[in-house]
Order: sequence, then structure tokens, then C-alpha cells
Amino acid sequence: MAFEHPAKKGGQGRLGRFEKLAELASNFTSSPAFSVFCVLLVAGVVVVHVLHLDVSWQHLVGDAMAAVTLLLLALLKNSERRAEHAIQVKLDAIAAVLLEQYEGEPGPAQRELAEAIGIEDGE
Repeated sequence: MAFEHPAKKGGQGRLGRFEKLAELASNFTSSPAFSVFCVLLVAGVVVVHVLHLDVSWQHLVGDAMAAVTLLLLALLKNSERRAEHAIQVKLDAIAAVLLEQYEGEPGPAQRELAEAIGIEDGE
């Protein structure tokens, strides 16, 4: 099984099922409804501890918090990688345009720029 960068999966301009789900989840987690859900979950933790409810309730609320935290961490990392890839693609395009505009014998800056583009492509 080969692990690919999340932004490279699904082909050019086409989103797969996971990408669509990740985009939907990202939109939902940045909504006011999700913020209210998180506040209610934290309030639930406080209530369970203040009322000294049974340990099973404490475990249930704690497990819910852990699950939400883990899902948000995975979603955040996925979003971060997509943004990083998008920025790198734009920088590579700018660098390629700069190289195309230069005519004649390449200087050290042009060679470094060409090498930097090649590093990103795995060359």
C-alpha cells in the first residue's frame, strides 16, 4: 500500500469520496453548530464531574471527548497537507514562469531555482 499526499489523490480536478467527505467535515467543523456541540460536550464533562455521577458516565463523556479530538486532529492534518500542496503548486508555477522569462546563459540564481523545482518533483 503506497501512501500518497492527500492533495494528489483522486486525479486532477476530481474529488474522490474521501476528499468530498473531508471537505464536508471541514465545513461542518468550522460552523457555529459544531461550536455549540463542542461547548455542550465540555459542559457535559463539567456537569458529570460536579454532580459526581457514576464512573461509567465519566468514561462515556471522556470517550466522546477523545473521539472528537482524534477526528478533529486527523481533519486538521488533512487540511494542512492540502493547503501546503496548493501553496507549493503555486510557488512552482511562479518559479517556472521566472525561469521561462530568463533568456541566455543561466546564472547561479536560475540554476538554484531550477534545482528547487526539481526537488519538489522528486527528480
